[in-house]
Amino acid sequence: MSPAGSGPITSVDDFDLSDTSFWLRPMAEREEAFRLLRLRDRPVFYAEAEVTYAPTGPGYHALVRHADILEASRHPDAFCSGDGGATNIPDMPAEFAEYFGSMINMDDPRHARLRRIVSRAFTPKMIKQFEADVDAAAVRIVDDLLRTGPGCDFVTEVAAKLPLKIICDMMGIPEKDYGHVYDRTNVILGGFDPEFGGDDLLTVGERLLTAGMELQQLVQDLAARRAEQPTDDLTSALVNANIDGERLTMQELGSFFILLVVAGNETTRNAISHGMRLLTENPDQRDLWLTDIDGHTPRAVEEIVRLASPVNYMRRKLTRDFEMNGTLYRKGEKAVLFYWSANRDERVFADPGRFDITRDPNPHVGFGGPGPHFCLGAHLARREIGVMFRELLRRVPQLEVGTPERLLSGFINGIKRETAEF
Repeated sequence: MSPAGSGPITSVDDFDLSDTSFWLRPMAEREEAFRLLRLRDRPVFYAEAEVTYAPTGPGYHALVRHADILEASRHPDAFCSGDGGATNIPDMPAEFAEYFGSMINMDDPRHARLRRIVSRAFTPKMIKQFEADVDAAAVRIVDDLLRTGPGCDFVTEVAAKLPLKIICDMMGIPEKDYGHVYDRTNVILGGFDPEFGGDDLLTVGERLLTAGMELQQLVQDLAARRAEQPTDDLTSALVNANIDGERLTMQELGSFFILLVVAGNETTRNAISHGMRLLTENPDQRDLWLTDIDGHTPRAVEEIVRLASPVNYMRRKLTRDFEMNGTLYRKGEKAVLFYWSANRDERVFADPGRFDITRDPNPHVGFGGPGPHFCLGAHLARREIGVMFRELLRRVPQLEVGTPERLLSGFINGIKRETAEF
């Protein structure tokens, strides 16, 4: 086997998805690697990487086909999220659950209970207010971009600002804390990127716990105030929600906030960043979008999410033996659902590497597969992406971005920086 991260990729023996160096490879090489994996009759089984904050597990099946990911997602009773967590391949240590034990890392009935309480807090009035806030925030962001001028970082000046502001405003987090929230989410999703200390394996667990603790403390302090003096924000709605006698505990509220700011902030930011890169590389699609901005936006957003696939994967563990598409998966084994690969599956998407803002149908799994873990914030994310690009196309149609600086992470398909030129 060639060392992962070096040499050409001509077979599945030339790379290892568990080796950090694989995620340093150019995007074209990653695409070829997953194409070769999709051609196989059976998923490849990988050993788990060693980490200092969790015991090394038994390995995992890499699910890379669209059909396999749909089937696993439809059977959460067999492919569970709660035994060790869904957002990490190693089993989550018990001390991490206090901060990262949110709905995404749970199964029914606990998952259904939390989702029911949280969903009831999103009232039609609140959702309507969110939508108006997104429109106003996008206008201000483009105003600031035009004042700042070309040469600035598109990620921090545009892509990150919208979802960060909307989520913090939803929760009632004051503007003075935006930067702190942004920094903590970067640490949590920093992967093994040296910029976020990820190359220091001895402290990665400590950094994650500290970031989680700080975010949880922030929202719990706010929740305590809202319990005494409610306002019209989401924290007030959640802390005072009583659904059939059930309420969120302070720990559950803290974990949900971490999920919200990490999943709702980082993923939408990366979708917008990837979207602008796609428009820069495909000027014909930019020109087409400009012919009917409102008309093309819904499908363009879906195509951006498909190709961006901000979350590369989620992990599941088998609760029982399960046969799927000709492969038998044993109780206790792990399966990693590579959404990024499924969204490029040649069996489902014609010319899957092509950016086509008119693609229809577009059954991508960029918001997860079907079932109980489909993204709770998909509607808000779609609106944020669509509104941001409508505002940019109307007011800065010539905007392009330079070569992206990518995040070193197997979990998040992240862009750290890309220069805006217009």
